Amino acid sequence: MRKRIQSYLVVLLIMAVGCKETEVTPKKSTDLPLSEHLTLGNPSGATAEITDYNNYLMLKPQFVLSYSRDRGTPNWVSWHVSSDWLGNADRQDDFRADPSLPTGWYRVSASSYTGTGFDRGHNIPSADRTKTVEDNSSTFLMTNMIPQAPNHNRQTWAALEDYTRDLVGTGMEAYVIMGSYGVGGTGANGAASTIDNGRVTVPKNLWKVIVVLPQGRDDLARINESTRVIAVNTPNCNTVSADWGGYRTSVDAIEQATGYDLLSALPEQLQKTLESKIDNGPTR
Repeated sequence: MRKRIQSYLVVLLIMAVGCKETEVTPKKSTDLPLSEHLTLGNPSGATAEITDYNNYLMLKPQFVLSYSRDRGTPNWVSWHVSSDWLGNADRQDDFRADPSLPTGWYRVSASSYTGTGFDRGHNIPSADRTKTVEDNSSTFLMTNMIPQAPNHNRQTWAALEDYTRDLVGTGMEAYVIMGSYGVGGTGANGAASTIDNGRVTVPKNLWKVIVVLPQGRDDLARINESTRVIAVNTPNCNTVSADWGGYRTSVDAIEQATGYDLLSALPEQLQKTLESKIDNGPTR
C-alpha cells in the first residue's frame, strides 16, 4: 500500500512539474532587451503591457517610443543619432500604419492626415536614419507621427533637425527625446483639436531635449556638468517663428509641463544641475 501511495505521489509531482513548465508568462517591460535609445532613461515609465493603453512602450531597432492609443500619437520618441546611423539611403516616403500595435487598437493610416491642414510630422526625422533603406523606412511608421503645423514642421523643426546633424558632422553625437502634449494646434486650415474623425489628437505643444557629446564610448558615464543640453518647447501653430533658438527653455520646465522624468538615468545631483540650465549656445 505504501509503495502505491509513493508511486501515486511521484506521478502527481511529475504532472505538476510538467504543467509548470508549460505555463506562459506574459512578457514584462523588465524582460525586454535594453536599447541604446533609452540611454537617458524612460521618461514616462512606459511599459510593454497591452493594458497600458496610453503609455505603451514600443522598442524598435532605430528608436523607442511611448504610444497613446487614445491620442493616436506617440507621447515621446527617444533616439541616438551619430555617424553610425547616417549614410546615403534615400528618403522612402512610405508612410504606413504600424503593424506592431496590439490587436484591436486603431491603426492610424497614411491617409489619416489628408486634407487636415497638418503635416504628418516625424518625431525622429527621416534624415536621422539614412544608413540603410530599412532604417529610413522605419521612420515613416505612423506611430512616429503627430499632426504638426506645416510651417513648424518645414521651418522651425527642420532647422533644429539640421543643426543636430550638423553637430554630428563635426564629430559629436546626440541623444534626442521629442514629445508633445496638450490639445489643439493651428495648421494651414486653422485651429483643430483632433483629426481623423476624432481618432488623432492635435497637440498644443511640441518639445525636444538634445544631449550633445563628443563621439566616444560609455556615453552615460561621459555626461557631466558641462555637457550641452538643448531643451526647446514650441507652440504647434503655423505662425511659429523659424528661429528655434527663441524657444529654448529648461528641462525642468518641460518636465513640469509634461509630468515626465527626463534624463532619469543620470545621477540625481547631475540631473538637477543640467535640467535647470537654459542653453545659450549657437543655433546654426
